[in-house]
Amino acid sequence: MVRRKSDRIFFFTTIFLVVFGLFIFSSASLGLLSRSGATFSSVAFSQIFLGVFLGSIALLIALNVPYRFWRQYSFYIFLLSVLASVAVFIPGLGLPHGGAVRWLEIGSISFQPAEFLKFGSIAYLSALFSSLRKEMHSIKGILPLLIVVGIVAAVLITQPDTGTFIVILTVSFLMFFVGGGRWRYIFYLIMLAAVLFGVLVYSKPYLQVRIMTFLDPVRDPSGASWQLQQSLNAIGSGKIFGRGFGQSIQKFRYLPEPIGDSIFAVAAEEFGFVGSVLILLMFALFCVRGLQISARAPDYFSGLLVLGLVILITFQSLINIASMLGVFPLTGLPLLFISHGGTALFFALFEVGIILNISKFMKK
Repeated sequence: MVRRKSDRIFFFTTIFLVVFGLFIFSSASLGLLSRSGATFSSVAFSQIFLGVFLGSIALLIALNVPYRFWRQYSFYIFLLSVLASVAVFIPGLGLPHGGAVRWLEIGSISFQPAEFLKFGSIAYLSALFSSLRKEMHSIKGILPLLIVVGIVAAVLITQPDTGTFIVILTVSFLMFFVGGGRWRYIFYLIMLAAVLFGVLVYSKPYLQVRIMTFLDPVRDPSGASWQLQQSLNAIGSGKIFGRGFGQSIQKFRYLPEPIGDSIFAVAAEEFGFVGSVLILLMFALFCVRGLQISARAPDYFSGLLVLGLVILITFQSLINIASMLGVFPLTGLPLLFISHGGTALFFALFEVGIILNISKFMKK
């Protein structure tokens, strides 16, 4: 196996997204600073130290860890990620916020184990599908998928974290399809997922509100539709070239999460249509180059692992942007590399390191 340098295009695309994200984050943070200086200090520390600094270290470590390591220990990684996600329900460890329990609080640092669960699920499914490569067309190929997705669903829906579950479910289905799953099974899985999603929406009032807001964005402009309305106002007011860096108005009083899932609206207001398209193009380049690495990966496992990680990062980011544009229901998912979320940025950079490591061994 010939070893080369890691893929430069993929690396520099990631660097651009992180650096550009820091600029947008610093501007969006002014809105938070004007409301709560103490909260701003904690948020900035999380983003810079846990996200960028420790994430960069994780990228460098992953870049130098043989990719077969993730296959050899995939079961233990998945098991640990599930246990960490369940630990949020332990009194004294779990940190409730906004009606959900999704964070672990250790000292002054909070950690969202669902980000770990995303990676653990993808690594384990990659190992399972590669082991069952010749049986993916049979029922033996679909059973591992159902078991893993079932465990993930039980953990995340209880928290609740429906957005993360939708991302993992979508990535798992795509990996199953690329791994050799039959169209018939994929159709059955989609139908089953649709039925279960309908039951979930019926049983969760907050999901009903999000669906109704998506279908009728002006039904409650001062309540459930407030975030979407203000997001659209911010995006529209950016016009072609934007108001200019730091000049967003919506981030100060109107957008409820200017550094979180509404950060794309801040970027669109300050950098306009041109800046918004640039963000989309960079994520598109990230996805296309990542899929090229997957297609030329040295073996079946590494190809599936890269595919899963690339789709995970790209799909989650597109969901965030789509929800701010009103073409997808609000999910609360961060815009990776850009939104506040030290844990999300840490794992995104860690996963990029794994992809870059595999790119060293790409076939010609």
